[in-house]
Amino acid sequence: MLSQFNNCSLCPRSCGVDRTKGQLGFCRAPETLKIARAALHHWEEPCISGSKGSGTVFFSHCTLGCVFCQNREISHGGFGIEITQERLCEIFFELAEQGAHNINLVTPTHYLPHIIPALKSAKKKGLKLPIVYNCGGFEKVETVKAISEYIDIWLPDFKYFAPRLGAKYSKAESYPETALAAIEAMVNAAGSAVIGDDGMMQSGVIVRHLLLPGKLADSMKAVELLYDKFGDDIIFSLMSQYTPPCQPSEEFKSEFPELCRKVNPRHYQALVDFAADLGITRCYVQDDQSADSGFIPSFKGEGVL
Repeated sequence: MLSQFNNCSLCPRSCGVDRTKGQLGFCRAPETLKIARAALHHWEEPCISGSKGSGTVFFSHCTLGCVFCQNREISHGGFGIEITQERLCEIFFELAEQGAHNINLVTPTHYLPHIIPALKSAKKKGLKLPIVYNCGGFEKVETVKAISEYIDIWLPDFKYFAPRLGAKYSKAESYPETALAAIEAMVNAAGSAVIGDDGMMQSGVIVRHLLLPGKLADSMKAVELLYDKFGDDIIFSLMSQYTPPCQPSEEFKSEFPELCRKVNPRHYQALVDFAADLGITRCYVQDDQSADSGFIPSFKGEGVL
């Protein structure tokens, strides 16, 4: 059973605030449903985006709030437009009509009491597309289990091996153990990946790991931990797309100087080689051109109203 907004504990932070009375927890999300963009997205993994695009719905605010987030405008700034559950259901069908291969829910956890009824309604009305749960990996096992009947594809991050990095960059020292347990619940719910004849993913788990500047050793430990735990039950997605803030504040430059540069291409290649040496074969990799702000979606309310 999911918690509701009057005592919010949807994510591991379990703030316990009453969002129905205007109280705001860590994520700063209100009780009302807010989304920033609903459109076809062509830059997910190939088995998610395919040739037509993934039907992405970007939800405003975030339960993790990483300091390096490329979508700061919505995750930290909270940009978005308030809509109803009924409108969200309509959006699912509009994306389907545009040719979306799937419905991709991006950072949805803090709005699940709205999203689940919308999904129920959409499925009742005939929506057949796979549902993707695209999240930062910082999830409660109970929440994963509660929503698993509605989700076909899980797309979590596994950001850090070291708790100190979770504390420094996401104010979540428990991130590694929490995310690992959540991913295990996702694997148990979805099983091994199923790829259709068209090359599109129908069900399963893809775990993303973003290499951060100067953090190659931590990334290697994270990848090794995942492979030791899950083997070929997950598909890996090793990402080199870290993009420094365009105009970092003096405070950011002072506190996180290591994040003011791009990833060293040699370090990324070393991570890819390390994964191959471990025996990982189900893995997506990126080229040098992926670390470009041009790949960051524009958040202007496209497709929302």
